[in-house]
Amino acid sequence: MSAENTTLPQGTVEVSETLSGRYTNQVRVGRHTLLADEPVNVGGDDAGPSPHDWVMAGLGACTSMTLRMYAERKGLALKKVSVRVWMRKIKAADCADCVTKDGEVTEMMRDISLEGDLTDEQKTRLIEIANKCPVHKTLSGEIKIRTHLVN
Repeated sequence: MSAENTTLPQGTVEVSETLSGRYTNQVRVGRHTLLADEPVNVGGDDAGPSPHDWVMAGLGACTSMTLRMYAERKGLALKKVSVRVWMRKIKAADCADCVTKDGEVTEMMRDISLEGDLTDEQKTRLIEIANKCPVHKTLSGEIKIRTHLVN
């Protein structure tokens, strides 16, 4: 793995245990160093967001940024975007629009608040644009994870 004082290439994330807690990990992204952990109720120290929290944060941040970019490009009077994301497991059989029909499906919900002098038509269009954020596309598309042992 790379040295801790170097900047990682764009699109690369490096995660390693800190050895300071049962599940506490250092997350390096570009020139940023963050922490990830599990909550106390599952044996962690709650020193940082959980891995699922990071996924939801990525979706929320991407949604907000995508809406800001669109609003600026179109000259919309969007003052502030807030996104709340949460997830749960549901029975696949209870999901009318899911391809999977057996077992469980992860369902992510996203509440978007748009502040500003916007028409109903503009708000509707912004919600359509939210579904085009790159993280939304990644999470709702087919994903392959390929793992390699490097030592």
